[in-house]
Amino acid sequence: MNTMTLSLRGRCSSARSNLIRRWDCFVAVLLAMTLLISCTSVNVSAPAPTIRVNADTSKWASIPAGEFHHGEFDEMATLDHDYEMMVYLVTNQQYAAFLNAALAEGKVKVDGDQIVGFYPGDPFNGVKHEEKIEAGDWVYLPWNDPSLRLDFGGTKFTVQPTWEWHPMTMVSWFGAQAYCEYNGWRLPTEMEWEKAARGTDNRPFPWGDDIQRENANFYSSRDPFEDMSTFGSRTTPVGFYNGQKYGDYQTIDSASPYGLYDMAGNVWQWTGDVYPGMHYRFLRGGSKDTYDMDLRIWVRNNATPTYFSPGVGFRCAR
Repeated sequence: MNTMTLSLRGRCSSARSNLIRRWDCFVAVLLAMTLLISCTSVNVSAPAPTIRVNADTSKWASIPAGEFHHGEFDEMATLDHDYEMMVYLVTNQQYAAFLNAALAEGKVKVDGDQIVGFYPGDPFNGVKHEEKIEAGDWVYLPWNDPSLRLDFGGTKFTVQPTWEWHPMTMVSWFGAQAYCEYNGWRLPTEMEWEKAARGTDNRPFPWGDDIQRENANFYSSRDPFEDMSTFGSRTTPVGFYNGQKYGDYQTIDSASPYGLYDMAGNVWQWTGDVYPGMHYRFLRGGSKDTYDMDLRIWVRNNATPTYFSPGVGFRCAR
């Protein structure tokens, strides 16, 4: 099975069939193409190198209200509120704990080969190509997909060995939103995400003006978790690019101005905006499967909220 098959398998699936139409699948194909996953055979079950990063995944960063440079052409935008964002991406370990608690409480359930949960729906404006997202159960993740780094025994999720501190992937927008909401948080808006990544100057990358292989996990960045001849690209543990040396691999400390890690590369990150007349959701940050220029702060991607991929994850805001 090649990686394109893996990246598309089940991506258009949903707990409600009214969203599954040809247009949605076409968008999913476009997103998969932008992820630039190679067409070589990939052993997705191969364990990751055992590298533990000293990352306190409970940490939050404070971002103040005020003006900041927005977009590729340095337009000025203003946020009128202070807020906080998670310093690190949500990990497999954190998400497994959420699933186990939510399963025990009946807030999520098994529906065939998917985990689903309730979403109250979105306003519908009847715009061309807009699809209704009604109140009901929607897919969070495919529990039996080989790209998922969690195992499910029917009642409990466990994390596959060596993947505990890697970012949670294969999670839909609904699944990401539900995790944040369960904990009393939310997904960041696009503007909140961009200011947290950029600060108040006009830098193109979270750490500055240029990008090197040791700054982030991107396509052919040659990090210790990447083996393009056998495994293809894989995620790196959250906070891996912190200036530390792992074996003979020296990273560059690549935090954003507010101290957030992995704001570029590793995985695309869901944002929380629900725009009028549009059922698509937007992602930021680029991923392990995109070229270095796609890691620039203003680059956007979009997909249906039922989409999931080995290159998509998230973090929360409050």
